[in-house]
Amino acid sequence: MAGQSEWDAQSLDLLEDGLRKTMLSTSGTELDAALAELGWSEMLSDMSEVAIPLVFRLLGETGSHASVLNDVVLLASSPDEGSNPALPYAGGGWVVWDYTCADESSALGGLPLRRVEEGGHPRLPDARRAVGWWLAGCARAMLALARQHALDRVQFGRPIASFQAIRHRLAETLVAIEGAEAALTLPGDDNPDLTALLAKAAAGKAALTAAKHCQQVLAGIGFTAEHELHRHIERALVLDGLLGSSRELTRRAGAGLRARGSVPRLAHL
Repeated sequence: MAGQSEWDAQSLDLLEDGLRKTMLSTSGTELDAALAELGWSEMLSDMSEVAIPLVFRLLGETGSHASVLNDVVLLASSPDEGSNPALPYAGGGWVVWDYTCADESSALGGLPLRRVEEGGHPRLPDARRAVGWWLAGCARAMLALARQHALDRVQFGRPIASFQAIRHRLAETLVAIEGAEAALTLPGDDNPDLTALLAKAAAGKAALTAAKHCQQVLAGIGFTAEHELHRHIERALVLDGLLGSSRELTRRAGAGLRARGSVPRLAHL
């Protein structure tokens, strides 16, 4: 696998196209195997700053899933975390990625997550960024569905995309997503834990904003099992809780800043 310096824009576009096609046709253990064939491990070790945003954003956009989050967690964790580390979940819970519980995981957005009693102490900055990109991709998928519906749905002789209220909801969603993606791209050299924590919180809020506004744009059709939107909403709710919800992470960041008595510079402008 080539290092990051050997990848030009055209090569990355080809890689993205290949990954997207793979994720649209496979998921779960089959996607794990496909990503291994495509060199996911080498990408993660040699060019994680490119591989993590690309792979996890595409997971969100396509609605597929794979156990690649475990790989990201294990990058910075101690060997005693094992190959299937327990991950913190909203409300003080813990979950593990377990394909054997797939039939029991409908309440967790279709992800094969099994609740466990307790976990270890994994390092989470890269993992929080990964889930943040997954949330951003999920939000973009919802926005794309709502935008297309707004262009296709005609009321009073014109597409509803021409109505100001619809435009405002779509615009607010886009602003939230792009703000979250900007936060996810901050280097965080001085304080990686805080930067990743705030970026994941921003991505969670963006995905929840997308769910709210896109549901309103799609109206009744968005509530049906036949429409794709509800899958992305369920996935966003689960991913927001994974590694700490946006509400919990925001409170934790605020408590830490109050205790510290100063605000660190997260980006050099």
